[in-house]
Amino acid sequence: MALSIGIVGLPNVGKSTLFNALTKAQNAESANYAFCTIEPNKAVVPVPDARLARLAELVDPQKLVNATVDFVDIAGLVAGASKGEGLGNKFLGNIRETQAILHVVRCFDDDDIVHVANSIDPLRDIEIIETELILSDVQTLENRLARMEKMLKGDKSLAPMVTAAKDILEHLDKGEPAVTFPGMDNKGVAELLSEVRLLTSKKVIYCANVDENGLAEDNDYVAAVQKLAQERGAEFVKISARMEEELVGLEDEEYQEFLESYGVTEAGLDQIVRTSYGTLGLISYFTAGPKEVKAWTIHDGDKAPQAAGVIHTDFERGFIRAEVISYDDYVRLGSESKCRSEGVLRVEGKEYVVRDGDVMHFLFNV
Repeated sequence: MALSIGIVGLPNVGKSTLFNALTKAQNAESANYAFCTIEPNKAVVPVPDARLARLAELVDPQKLVNATVDFVDIAGLVAGASKGEGLGNKFLGNIRETQAILHVVRCFDDDDIVHVANSIDPLRDIEIIETELILSDVQTLENRLARMEKMLKGDKSLAPMVTAAKDILEHLDKGEPAVTFPGMDNKGVAELLSEVRLLTSKKVIYCANVDENGLAEDNDYVAAVQKLAQERGAEFVKISARMEEELVGLEDEEYQEFLESYGVTEAGLDQIVRTSYGTLGLISYFTAGPKEVKAWTIHDGDKAPQAAGVIHTDFERGFIRAEVISYDDYVRLGSESKCRSEGVLRVEGKEYVVRDGDVMHFLFNV
């Protein structure tokens, strides 16, 4: 299961620059004018995890395989995008399947970089984007509701979904995102959202894009975005996309030293991935052997058979048991054989809830 994140924002707020920095490659065109991104940029990026590298040092495998995160960067949205203004609305479908939205907001002054509104106002910018996402969802839901109402005459089982669609439409029409709809646990709502994939039903991470001066100390723009995120119970990150893009190509040690010179202890990708994992309730477990050491992404609370199913559905279907070593025990003792002889390798059954950092081996039969 790969983590997928859709990047949204107004034109010229640094989305493509951020994309370049995150993917550590100059593969998203960026320039000082609106609508530079005219095709959705997509990239599969390894998830940074120091634990994986440490396990590889101990096991010495033929291959090291990180978990991955998919980033999708679409063209900047503008007011009226849901009615065809600009280019961004063409590509909203590309982020409907993502698990979370990274909302990039410009939080710096620079007369050399044009802003579509000719002024810097992060809260206004956020409202513009969120309004367009809501309007896009209204269109999507209205179209779906019309089809379901026609089908309802011959299929009464659709009644709960029809009711849910009407209720959520009423909520959206008030200018409220689907994620704040109070009846999210309702069966009809759950079934509807699993099929329709509304944009505003996704978790949002607000990303304040600052210049180098804004890294050391929060400016008023950053403070406003951070306050909004807190009020909404959303996550917040602050990065300098331009600075991190300029650091692309540096060796890891040199890269980290440069970040620390600006008072930054965590790279932008690390911040975003860590925050996204927390927002979506995701954790990682590892498999370790002579052929490969690999990280796997699962939901916090998944039991052993579900975790096994991420590797292959046969593993879940024919699950017998799992051999489990905690990461700390593995590193402390240095090998699977020593963990086994010291009695810290545990045999767990179907009800075992996997913990972040578990090193696992599954036994199954199909």
